[in-house]
Amino acid sequence: MATKPVFSQEVSNLMSPTRGNPIRTCIQCGTCSGSCPVAPFMDHTPRRLIAMVNADLEDEVLASNTYWYCASCYQCTVRCPRGIDIAEVMYALDRYSLKKNRYKKGLVGPGFSETFVNIVHGTGRSYEPLLAPSYIFSYGPKGFFGEVQTAMGLMLKGRIPLLPSRVKRLQGFRQMFSRASSDGGAS
Repeated sequence: MATKPVFSQEVSNLMSPTRGNPIRTCIQCGTCSGSCPVAPFMDHTPRRLIAMVNADLEDEVLASNTYWYCASCYQCTVRCPRGIDIAEVMYALDRYSLKKNRYKKGLVGPGFSETFVNIVHGTGRSYEPLLAPSYIFSYGPKGFFGEVQTAMGLMLKGRIPLLPSRVKRLQGFRQMFSRASSDGGAS
C-alpha cells in the first residue's frame, strides 16, 4: 500500500531533478541567509526555512513569507557549499502553496503568480496591463498614480501595446504549458 509522502518529500518532488543536491543534504551553514539581499524582510531566513522543510513543519512553512520574498538573484544557490539550488526550493514552495491554496494572506506574490500564469496560458506572453491589477493597489494612492502615469507614458511611446499579442500556434503552446505545469494543467 502506497503511503502519502511527507511534506519535505513533496517539496523535493516539485524540484527539478537536474537542479543541485537534495535539500536533505543541507548542513545549516547559513551561507544562503548571509548571501540573501532580502533576508531582512523575510520572517524566516532561507537557512531556517530549509530546516523547517526538512523537519516537515508544513503549516509553519506555508504561513511564511520567505519564499514569496525571494528576489531570484541566485546568490544563495551559487554560494551553497552543498550545491543545493535554494532558489529552486523557493520556487517549489511557491508552486506547492498555490497548488494547496495555502499561503500567508495579504502577500502580493500569490495573486501576481496566479495572474501571470493565467495570462501566459491565455496568450502565450506576459501582458503588463492585465498583470498590474494584481499588485498595483498595494503601493497606496501615491504609488498607484505613479505607476499609472508611468504606464501611460510607456503606452504613448509604443512600449506597451494596447492589446496583448499572441504567440503563433497558441493551442500547441497551451498543450506544452499544461504538460509542463506541476498539476497537469493551468488554472
